[in-house]
Amino acid sequence: MNGVELFLLGRALMKVGEEAMPAARGGERGGARAVLIVLSDVVGHPDTAVGEIAERTGLPQSQVSMAVARLREAGSVVTAPDPADRRRSLVRKAGEESERVAEVRAASIEGALTAALGGPEHVREVTAALETLARHLMPGSVTDAGSE
Repeated sequence: MNGVELFLLGRALMKVGEEAMPAARGGERGGARAVLIVLSDVVGHPDTAVGEIAERTGLPQSQVSMAVARLREAGSVVTAPDPADRRRSLVRKAGEESERVAEVRAASIEGALTAALGGPEHVREVTAALETLARHLMPGSVTDAGSE
């Protein structure tokens, strides 16, 4: 596998992941990628402004603002005025997991994987491979790479 193949595989996996997530209220699935990127940034950088999230993630500020609004509506983040500059709002992860976050975390990938693979024949094998990759490559586990 080369870098291009790895990149294309990553894009395919992102699409499978998006399909595996339950649709938001109103049946929309679009924007899931930006919402996940923004939530990940907020978790790593609590009490941060929308502009700072945009700088770190490379997403347009308008897309970050929309993602923050969706996350706030879902109960995943809270916002508060910046004490140093009352014109800005600071974003942080909500204290408790929202129903939406619980729903997304509980969603199975089996249906989306079955569709992507064109049938159930290889779902178990691919799921096992994905679990191995996640164990070694997910944020916080990179230091474990090569420990098998």
